Amino acid sequence: MAGTGPNDPTPTKPSAPAPPAEGGGHDGLAGSARDKVVNELVFLQGISATKATLSDWGHRPWEVIRVWLFWSVAISLLLLGAVLVVARYSTPDPSGILVPGFNETVTGREIGRILFRNSLVLALHGFACVAGFIAGNSLPISASKRTGVSRVIHEKAGPLAIGFVACATVFSLATQAYFLGNLMATLSAQVNLSNLHLLALLVPHALPELAALFLPLAAWLVASHKDDWDQLLAATFVTVAVAIPVLIVTSILEVTVFPDLLRTAIGAN
Repeated sequence: MAGTGPNDPTPTKPSAPAPPAEGGGHDGLAGSARDKVVNELVFLQGISATKATLSDWGHRPWEVIRVWLFWSVAISLLLLGAVLVVARYSTPDPSGILVPGFNETVTGREIGRILFRNSLVLALHGFACVAGFIAGNSLPISASKRTGVSRVIHEKAGPLAIGFVACATVFSLATQAYFLGNLMATLSAQVNLSNLHLLALLVPHALPELAALFLPLAAWLVASHKDDWDQLLAATFVTVAVAIPVLIVTSILEVTVFPDLLRTAIGAN
C-alpha cells in the first residue's frame, strides 16, 4: 500500500491552463485600456502645452502677433496680386453685380452675408491650425507611446495630415483668387474703371480683412518653420479672437466707405 498515504512523494500532475477567451480576452481589454490611457495622456499634455504657451504670450503679446501680422499681410498682398492677374484675363459678366451701398440697399442681411462668407474662410484657416497641432504634436506623442502597427500608423499619419492641410490651404487661396478676380473684372467693366484703380479703392477694407482671415495661416507657417507644433492650439484661439472684431469692422466699411469711394472715382473719371 506504499505511496497511498498522506506523505506520498509522487508529484501531482499540474492542471492545464485555461484557454484564452475568444477575441483576445484580457489582452484585448488591456490593449483597450492602454489606448485610453495614452489618449488621455496626449490630451492632457496638449492642454498643458497650450496653457503654458498662452501664459508665455501674455507677457509679450505684440512680439508674437507682429510676426503673424507680417506674414498675413504678405499673404494678403500676394492674393491681391493674384486677383489682379485673374481679373486681367477674365471675361466680365454682362449682367453686372450688386454692390451693397452702391446699387443695392444696405441692410443687416448684406452685412451678415459678408460676415458669413468670411467666417467660413476663417474657420477653414482655424481648422488648419488645429490640424497642424494634432498632426505635428499630438500624433508624434501618441506614436511614441505605442507599439507595432498602431505606432506605424500614428507616425505616418502626421506628415500626411500636414500635407493635406497644405494642399487644402493652397486650394483655398487659388479659389479665392479666381472668385475675387472674376468679380473685379465684372465690376471694373460695370463702372468703367481699370482693375488697378478698383483695387486701390478696395484696399482700405480688403487688406485688413484679408490680413485678419490669414492670421491663423500665418501662425501655422511660423510654427511649422520653428517646429513649434505644440503652440498651434493656442495660436488658433488667439488669431481667431483677434480676427473676429476686425472682420466685423471691415464688413461695415465695405458697405459704407467703399461705395462712397466708388462714386467719387466714377464722378472724377
